[in-house]
Amino acid sequence: MSNLLFAVAVILLIGWLLGFFVFSLGSFIHILLVIAIVAILFRLIRGRAV
Repeated sequence: MSNLLFAVAVILLIGWLLGFFVFSLGSFIHILLVIAIVAILFRLIRGRAV
């Protein structure tokens, strides 16, 4: 499960970077960044608790 969360976070982060530098989608890109950061933090917290 944590590997899946990490994969989703990486995909969202790459999507954010592509959107930030290639496309101009406005606040949608920043929402993707926030979701990616939350997923990474969730993985780190769950990884240490186990």
